[in-house]
Amino acid sequence: MAKKNWSEIIRNNIVTIMFIVLCAVCMVFSGYTPAYVMYELFGRLSRNLFIVLALIIPIVAGMGINFAITIGAMAAQIACILVLEWGVQGFGGFALAAALTVPMAAVFGFGIGKILNMMKGQEMIGGMILGYFANGLYQLLCLFIFDNIIPINNPNLTIKGSSGIANTMDLVKGGIAGTLENLWKLSASQAALVFAAVIAVVLLLSHLRSHRKNNKALAVNLVALAAFAGVMQLPFMVELFSMVKIPMVTFGIVAVLCLFNVVLMRTRLGQQFRAVGQNRTVANAAGINVDKIRIIAITISTVLAGWGQLIFVQNMGAFQTYGAADQVGLYAGAAILVGGASVVRATNTQAIIGTILFHLMFILAPAAGKNLFGDAAIGEYFRVFMCYGVIALALVMHAWSSVAKKKAPKASDK
Repeated sequence: MAKKNWSEIIRNNIVTIMFIVLCAVCMVFSGYTPAYVMYELFGRLSRNLFIVLALIIPIVAGMGINFAITIGAMAAQIACILVLEWGVQGFGGFALAAALTVPMAAVFGFGIGKILNMMKGQEMIGGMILGYFANGLYQLLCLFIFDNIIPINNPNLTIKGSSGIANTMDLVKGGIAGTLENLWKLSASQAALVFAAVIAVVLLLSHLRSHRKNNKALAVNLVALAAFAGVMQLPFMVELFSMVKIPMVTFGIVAVLCLFNVVLMRTRLGQQFRAVGQNRTVANAAGINVDKIRIIAITISTVLAGWGQLIFVQNMGAFQTYGAADQVGLYAGAAILVGGASVVRATNTQAIIGTILFHLMFILAPAAGKNLFGDAAIGEYFRVFMCYGVIALALVMHAWSSVAKKKAPKASDK
């Protein structure tokens, strides 16, 4: 039984295990110091975690990976262009862009949900094609409608000597670059104390409100938090994270999204997501409006993806008007699959682990390729191959699992 359990665990997490091994090998040959890797990794996590977490709800609702989050990212970029045109700077500009993203992404998400309801069983390829179609409309908006039908008065936003939106949007000049990161930064050791204290308060409040008080579990969790905070104060850990400054507001927003996902799944709506994801026929027989629940899932995901794109672009300080959203769905989908998620099951933990491993590969592969083969491009090709490969592997494993489940009853009948 134990051997069977171990083999099942390995089979279910083969992608994660493979990436751990690859990251370890690339770390050895990259030549980077651990402190530099941590610096690069936390920079990538702060701008990519939110949008990966935005994929969880549609997966739970049985719609697979929402590759149409690229449309939510486009909504965020349109909001940024409008804010830059109006000249609203600082945190107020970022907040206004976030507010403008909501109605646009919600309308887009509703439309996506309606279309995907006509394509049950083909949601992922449908979402990908919708992303390509929306990209054409987005380019029409930026190249022709803006600065022709809709006047653009800010000369920094338009193509010099022609009409339409310029290829690059400079958020530094626009005054909204780094608005979240610069609000509150702490060293890793200080951040560990703050996060441990906040989580401890949340656990205590949850314990007081709970009807079934588990004092032993509370004590274990508090001791674990204290141990984590204590370890982060040790000299070798301080040295490891010496280059890292944690943007507390950004990671706080990510923590709120994780909490939102957990709380939502405990509500009636969350249970309906699960029921629809497990079996649409049974859910419909139980009186659940399956199509409506699926639309809600995609709409929430699209709005969250828009906010995730805003976090990304303000962190980068600029974005490519016509290309920034193209690979959002692909990279986010690959990241969550690397963490052990599948096209039918995903959790916060899997999203976080996957984002860490996926971006570790992005950091280490070019340098390892250069040191091993004398060409950094080999590392670039390898990580792009792994990005597509992990999605293909997840789809193959899902198809194999589905076939195995269908054959199981026939085998038992014999």
